[in-house]
Amino acid sequence: MSDILAENLSGKAVMGSDGTELGMLYNITMNLKTGKLVDLLVEPNEEDNITLDFPSDENGRYHVPVGRVQAVKDYIVVQR
Repeated sequence: MSDILAENLSGKAVMGSDGTELGMLYNITMNLKTGKLVDLLVEPNEEDNITLDFPSDENGRYHVPVGRVQAVKDYIVVQR
């Protein structure tokens, strides 16, 4: 995957590989010691009542491992 600036990801929609819209990118977490990206924090769509197999935080945001990202174009596509 080519390099992508974080500012270009802000507010981008996140879609599952099955075509389901999962929500909007809220933030990205990284390991401060290694500098490697860890998770995408995804704010789920309020109108959709979908359940994802990703852990969520106390605010209901899903932690999607960066390794599950398949593509970044108009959407961020993640393997479900």
